[in-house]
Amino acid sequence: MSLDSARQIQARFACGEVSAQEILEASFARIDAMDDRVGAFLTLMRDRAMTRARDLDRRRASGEDCGVLAGVPVAIKDNLCTRGARTTCASRMLADFIPPYDATVVGRLEAAGAVIVGKTNLDEFAMGSSTENSALGRTRNPWDLGRVPGGSSGGSAAAVAAGMVPIALGSDTGGSIRQPAALCGVVGLKPTYGAVSRYGLIAFASSLDQVGPLTGSVEDAARVLRVISGPDPRDSTSLPQALALPERLEGSLRSLRVGLIAELDTDGVDPETRAAVQRAADWFARSGASVERVSLPAIDHGIAVYYLIATAEASANLARYDGVRYGWRADRSDLLGMYRQTRDQGFGPEVKRRIMLGTYALSAGYYEACYQQGQLVRSRLRQDFEAGFERFDLLLSPTSPQTAFALGEKVDDPLAMYLADVATVGANLAGIPALSLPCGFDSRGLPIGLQLMGPALSEARLLGAALAFEHAHDYAGRLPAAIAGPVQP
Repeated sequence: MSLDSARQIQARFACGEVSAQEILEASFARIDAMDDRVGAFLTLMRDRAMTRARDLDRRRASGEDCGVLAGVPVAIKDNLCTRGARTTCASRMLADFIPPYDATVVGRLEAAGAVIVGKTNLDEFAMGSSTENSALGRTRNPWDLGRVPGGSSGGSAAAVAAGMVPIALGSDTGGSIRQPAALCGVVGLKPTYGAVSRYGLIAFASSLDQVGPLTGSVEDAARVLRVISGPDPRDSTSLPQALALPERLEGSLRSLRVGLIAELDTDGVDPETRAAVQRAADWFARSGASVERVSLPAIDHGIAVYYLIATAEASANLARYDGVRYGWRADRSDLLGMYRQTRDQGFGPEVKRRIMLGTYALSAGYYEACYQQGQLVRSRLRQDFEAGFERFDLLLSPTSPQTAFALGEKVDDPLAMYLADVATVGANLAGIPALSLPCGFDSRGLPIGLQLMGPALSEARLLGAALAFEHAHDYAGRLPAAIAGPVQP
């Protein structure tokens, strides 16, 4: 059988048309046939997945309700803890780490009947925009194997785009779900900060990190969000109230007010991307929404503020990896030498770069000029978003300023790599939900992503607008031609 949407798979399983074992075998067959070229997975959890599938088949046979994701294969970004299966963060530092517990989101997926098939590649400790910073392998974009899938959740995005799984989880600190979703032509959702538990997510920048889904459709993203969101007593930043997500999304655009962000609609955006986003804005206007340009002046400072705050928090979070308490340890007899060699050899270049930047920003002589000033501008950016949402229900922009770039193109230019997140960091700094969905293809056949942002806890409205756009176009659910052929189980 071929892989369908999560909704279709669950429906077929529930009615007895197909078994969970057959679904799983088809998923692994596609992974085995394609992942040598794509490199989406770091670890496959075959035994755990098959045990899980057999249990689901037994429960269905006994008449149990197995859940809204029953039998659905799911991939997990490898910075989310999975009990008994290694969780590496794509780093030498954690290459052999096997957690004794599951992240909350993993437990909630399994409680809903999902089958975890494996762990996907990422930029080391989620620091990057191309998945080229992984210490454990390179992931390629299924639409063009000579190009990057985006990052840092590039493995998850590539796994969904290649049809290996219908659902994957990622984490988003400054765009790490949405940017690879755009480059790989899938749907990526960053929920409101605190709406989804971070328990079991290995921290990069704690005030920015958020877990969310990458899927082939808006409906599947909503289905996953219903499962993984909600309060968690093990996460002190978890919101006390659950998201108000209806079972059926409302796709009406009548009376919807949409703002096209002027600062993200400039000559700095690739012309084909800019044209596709403008066509999307025009479609919203024709479909009953009012569309106007809106200025958010502080968003121009988003990249600078993000790389002050994110690196400062990273330097604090990664201080624990010293060879004593956590992670890999260098074999040295002297304590100072062990510390130095552990961190020098355990971390890759990009992680070390961000630790040094963050340590500098937090140092006694520069804390007020750097980190504290960054937090003040972050507050100003939040105020700009709040003012924008007084006039508009949703804000619209490109997800990425360009489509997938060539492997190696930006590796030696960190600033150019950082600018890949220029349109996405604002939502993390403001703590608001944001979604990327396909809105076209460039002249090379590469996907273009449209970003929609809403005020805190407006996921239902955000998903409804995205669903209306998806239903009116045929961009979602396409398999890249190079890997779209049938696979025999």
